[in-house]
Amino acid sequence: MDELKIALAQLDPKVGDIPGNLAKARAARVRAAQDGADIILFSELFITGYPLEDLVLKPALQHDAMAAVRELAADTTIGPAVLIGTPWVEDGKLYNAMAALDGGKVQTLRYKVDLPNYGVFDEKRVFVPGPMPGPLTLRGVRLGVPICEDVWTPDVVECLSETGAEIILVPNGSPFDCRKPDRRLELSVARVVESGLPFVYLNQIGGQDELVFDGASFVLNADRSFALQMPAWREAQVTTHWKRGAKGWTCAKGDLARVETGLEAIYQAMVLGLKDYVGKNGFPGVVLGLSGGIDSALSAAVAVDALGASRVRCVMMPSRYTAKDSLEDAAAVANALGVPYETIPIEGAVAAFGEALAPAFAGRAPDVAEENIQSRIRGVLLMAISNKFGPMVLTTGNKSEMSVGYATLYGDMCGGYNVLKDVYKTDVFALSHWRNAHKPDGALGPAGNVMPLHVIEKPPTAELRANQKDEDSLPPYKVLDDILEALVENEKTFEEIVAMGHAPATIRRVEHLLNIAEYKRRQAPPGVKISTRNFGRDRRYPITNGFRDAPKDV
Repeated sequence: MDELKIALAQLDPKVGDIPGNLAKARAARVRAAQDGADIILFSELFITGYPLEDLVLKPALQHDAMAAVRELAADTTIGPAVLIGTPWVEDGKLYNAMAALDGGKVQTLRYKVDLPNYGVFDEKRVFVPGPMPGPLTLRGVRLGVPICEDVWTPDVVECLSETGAEIILVPNGSPFDCRKPDRRLELSVARVVESGLPFVYLNQIGGQDELVFDGASFVLNADRSFALQMPAWREAQVTTHWKRGAKGWTCAKGDLARVETGLEAIYQAMVLGLKDYVGKNGFPGVVLGLSGGIDSALSAAVAVDALGASRVRCVMMPSRYTAKDSLEDAAAVANALGVPYETIPIEGAVAAFGEALAPAFAGRAPDVAEENIQSRIRGVLLMAISNKFGPMVLTTGNKSEMSVGYATLYGDMCGGYNVLKDVYKTDVFALSHWRNAHKPDGALGPAGNVMPLHVIEKPPTAELRANQKDEDSLPPYKVLDDILEALVENEKTFEEIVAMGHAPATIRRVEHLLNIAEYKRRQAPPGVKISTRNFGRDRRYPITNGFRDAPKDV
């Protein structure tokens, strides 16, 4: 066989929805057949969705997944052969597998060798590593099918090339972070150079809890040139055309989609993460507190772009400390986005709490306790709307606040999801300017300024006391975020951060706040993973922790 057509299905499975994923696979195979494809490739663990975490340990899920694969195999008496990811049990061992389906049956399986066990991954907890694989043969072509992490080191691809593989097909479940796309391409080029073989990188698309999968699948020929670049952030299916020549297989040139980078990629990740979290969990929409500040304004913009204005409800909950310009700014944001908007004053509830607590607080001056009551009242009101009408509460705190505990537990941390959880405050400013200047591809919100410049440029404040500003309690955000990135993302030592030009006392204070806020972060809602090290999956620190790097005498 000197010509081959391989369909690449960059799709969005739902974890645990085996019937739904099977139906999606069947529909994709029908499209591939219409294109004359010989083979269709799906992503890692497609039949169950990825990642499964401990759900994959349930025998009932294992049984249903394998039954679905056999059911799909029965379709292959005519039309394209199938390569699909699935859990597979053999001799009592559970594997992360790719099943080759053709001729009405499961022809063969290949198992993932290199199980990742770092960052967001914990596959050694649930799977057994497979043996080093040889190529499998479909439609007369020897295909190497390493699974995701198997190509991040050279060994598996080297084994495949040495045992006769002609094309490398890589099914992936590779979640987005802002630094990963370049790293993926570097590693893929390295595998092509080492093996001398063309290389297909097929990645999952969609949101799964904190993780977002960006797709952006591609094909490299053996000369390292791009034959195909699929789009990021949306489902896509394409049939690639291959010819065998004297030097092996070559993929014909296809579309080279533009792949978003920088702020645009981060914004798209937030939109897709929220869209799938709301949709896959069956919420009719979201409700959030619109304070007139930049965090809630950006969160509202993301929500409208993800869900549409009719599914986003915004509530202003003013107190005696809410400035007139905050009321005006919140209304302007709601008007620009076209969202349902209402005002529920909290002063009566604040007074009722004050009266109830007066005997217990007698003789004590007002302090942060009274401030936090205001935030918690707002949380109660939003949760009441959620309970009554069904929308999920979208919380709006950013990574800078989550890092140092500048947030009220059971107050502004109250909610079901947070699109800014892994976004530092300095990036919130940058993303807000970016969104005002650009309408992202696929966004359901309006073009133009969706946030008044005054919202972006005014000094941030929680407005829980008179004349309050964030920088009364925290270093300037440019300083704070630089120190936090050094501590959280890069694990730099105290001395290294001093060498970056920061004051020792400021570093010690930030490190102290970071450590004592761990108990709050454990109780925070999930949020989109953006950075290389988000709180939760990537960075798992003990709450009770006596270690401090900064000297005590600073």
